Amino acid sequence: MMINKIQNMFDLGKRNVARAFHYSKKVSHGVTVMGEGFFVVYKNQLYKSPNNPENTKYIQWFCRKMCDVFNLDIQVHGQVNRNTTALWASNHVSWLDILVLGSSARVFFLAKAEIGTWPIVGQLAKSAGTLFIKRGSGDSNKIREQISTFLKQDIPVLFFPEATTSDGTKIKRIHGRILGAALAAEKPVQLALICYVNQDGHLDQIAPYYGDVSMAEHVQKVLEMPKVTAHVMFMPIISVEGHDLDSLTAIVQTTMNEGLHSLHQKVLH
Repeated sequence: MMINKIQNMFDLGKRNVARAFHYSKKVSHGVTVMGEGFFVVYKNQLYKSPNNPENTKYIQWFCRKMCDVFNLDIQVHGQVNRNTTALWASNHVSWLDILVLGSSARVFFLAKAEIGTWPIVGQLAKSAGTLFIKRGSGDSNKIREQISTFLKQDIPVLFFPEATTSDGTKIKRIHGRILGAALAAEKPVQLALICYVNQDGHLDQIAPYYGDVSMAEHVQKVLEMPKVTAHVMFMPIISVEGHDLDSLTAIVQTTMNEGLHSLHQKVLH
């Protein structure tokens, strides 16, 4: 019995060492990619014109590199009309959504204001043209006007109309005020649906970021998680013609509900 206990302790020690090595390797990789991101920003002087549509190719490159850091494979379902500028909207499961969507499409992002204060990541986000909004601060009208101006200049912007993250099983209530930017610019709405699937073919339980888990704790869990596939499904664009804000919000809610259900049926076992 004593030999078995010693063997179990030895095996546990080996697993902890392997886990620590894997984690440190991922952290090192992440730091390297962050450094490459800053190099690209300053080499190409992206900070001088952060909302130039051409910058989205650099955002896409960086997001793909970061998905590799976090052990994410991306699988895209559906096609996007690259010749049409749209206001993008997606369900919101995790901070990983930005990396997944940024890898899948060339868009700018609307993000919570606190992200802009994050060390390193916040500075990169600002340089890449991310728009920041303080939820509930009353500045959504200004943000909506700014997004409308961008759309008129053929600059695509993506936001998360649920306004918060979820466990990924369903769509929460849509907050449609920012959809008014598409109405004002007379541009369509492009919906994207995301789900994270583990190696067993089920919705992953680690990738979603919600509840009382701190950001630092969740980043560590994601760095340690096994390979996860992020499935992204693009829906047909929604024309704003004939819609007011209420009707557009309603159709976005319905389409996102149906789209996520369809995606789950398609990719889950």
